Amino acid sequence: MEFTAKQIADFIGGRVEGNDQTAVHTFAKIEEGKEGAITFLSNPKYTQYIYDTQASIVLVNEDLVLEHPVSATLIRVKNAYECVAKLMQMYATALPKKTGIDSLAFVAPSAQIGKDVYIGPFTYIGEGVKVGDGTRIFPNVTIYDGCQIGSNVTIHAGAVIGADGFGFAPNTDGYEKIPQLGIVIIEDNVEIGANTCVDRSTMGQTIIHKGVKLDNLIQVAHNCEIGENTVMSAQVGMAGSTKIGSWCMVGGQAGFSGHIHVADKTNVGAQCGVISNTKGNGQTLIGSPAMDPKDFFKAKALYRRLPEMYKEIGTLRKEIEELKNIVKESK
Repeated sequence: MEFTAKQIADFIGGRVEGNDQTAVHTFAKIEEGKEGAITFLSNPKYTQYIYDTQASIVLVNEDLVLEHPVSATLIRVKNAYECVAKLMQMYATALPKKTGIDSLAFVAPSAQIGKDVYIGPFTYIGEGVKVGDGTRIFPNVTIYDGCQIGSNVTIHAGAVIGADGFGFAPNTDGYEKIPQLGIVIIEDNVEIGANTCVDRSTMGQTIIHKGVKLDNLIQVAHNCEIGENTVMSAQVGMAGSTKIGSWCMVGGQAGFSGHIHVADKTNVGAQCGVISNTKGNGQTLIGSPAMDPKDFFKAKALYRRLPEMYKEIGTLRKEIEELKNIVKESK
């Protein structure tokens, strides 16, 4: 497929600078641009590349000021990053999609599979599983008995949905397993990354609400709940019965203690450790234990000064002892 600058600008509401008949057929990073490719510039750190890129078309923000001429045709838009995402989505939608059940997949007889579903090779779909229309399940995914998968869900390779939650009760002989009798419910338009695990609940449901996007290698424990349109980066870990609100953003390797509630629209930084309920909408947390960024950076500044402060305290102690001796001798 090939599109001209004019066609692209009309689609995204942009303004062409240069030849509006310049045509492209692929995407490229700005530093790796080549003829026939469209790229974008939104991060100022990459501005240097626009002067030398070989890409035919570059999407740029309306307020970009160029210091030198460029050879590429430009399309100015309000937000270049959002627009290139929109174009890539359109391009991906136009590509042919696989449907059907691969001959090397296993689907239990009692499973209910919707229309236009793709199930990749070596995937296991257990008894009583329900899979909605338009869902794509890639190779080596395992979905345990009874779990429910909504429509237009994407589950990437190696993910495990509905394995037992981590429930054990200590006794005199060691640990006794607590049966995990619930299921996992994944609502519509969810995407789950490769090798992510969503455990079944002890009782009731572990629920991933509609629009949630989970990266690779995430652990969602039993009885957890993730609110609508929340996104999580790789290696996030959630302990049992954690409730995450809607429209939250969670950075990589963040961790959540069990039985806590994270409010809607909370932003959790990478490697953050959240051990208690959060205050309210729009709160940003970083550090471990999690705290307000201002407090974190104040504490971090003091931490760097600890060796110097320790030395100063030693000096002050020595001076105090000397003063004590002077006072004693004067009596």
